[in-house]
Amino acid sequence: MSAGQQPVLLLTGASRGIGHATVKRFSSEGWRVLTMSRQAFDPRCPWPGGERNHIQLDLSQVDVVRDALPEIKRIAGGRLDALINNAAISPKHPDGRKISSLEMAYRDWLHIFNVNFFSAILLAQGLSDYLIESKGSIVNMTSIVGSRVHPFASAAYATSKAGLAALTREMANDLGRFGVRVNAVSPGEIDTAILSPGTDEFVQREIPMRRLGKPNEVADLMFFLCSNQAMYITGSEVHIDGGQRV
Repeated sequence: MSAGQQPVLLLTGASRGIGHATVKRFSSEGWRVLTMSRQAFDPRCPWPGGERNHIQLDLSQVDVVRDALPEIKRIAGGRLDALINNAAISPKHPDGRKISSLEMAYRDWLHIFNVNFFSAILLAQGLSDYLIESKGSIVNMTSIVGSRVHPFASAAYATSKAGLAALTREMANDLGRFGVRVNAVSPGEIDTAILSPGTDEFVQREIPMRRLGKPNEVADLMFFLCSNQAMYITGSEVHIDGGQRV
């Protein structure tokens, strides 16, 4: 991250949970935070300058995302120090059960991949010149489900996260020569609104620390990866899961 002016973050999926905690973490450190989601700015999650720094954009519409890049750059004001690809969707059956690989229709696979995977590379491609200029950082939000079958997460969601982990390595290789770092954060069970019924029992059975993670703990990790304290970390997928992988 270059020194001098106020650093700028673009964060997708900022309206709740980990995204909201991330906005508060970066804002508290003096960053200007641009948020992006398919919803209008939510006044229930206020932060300084939030409404004027919010970009309403449906990440499932790849042509819309591509066409919006000049406007995103205009709003950024010629500077971007970090891009966090946090937005994701994880559909389930109405009763909370996971949707298997054999059940989900192609159009639904494509919708999930557009939001969870393709939007990340489109934004990185379109904003790479700003990130190169600032020697900035990209953080992709992956998941523990990208490397193992999970009782709640759909097959499409899991596959999109596995793809995003591979993309993180490729982007780190492509951008490293320019001083841009690309890493992934891989949460386990975090206390957010998307938790499924049965999570409490799962936590006690599967997580050595016997508790859910907190959104602010994930936000702290992402801030570290975007800070000058992590200048030699790139191409990594950092797990934050209370030991769930073991």
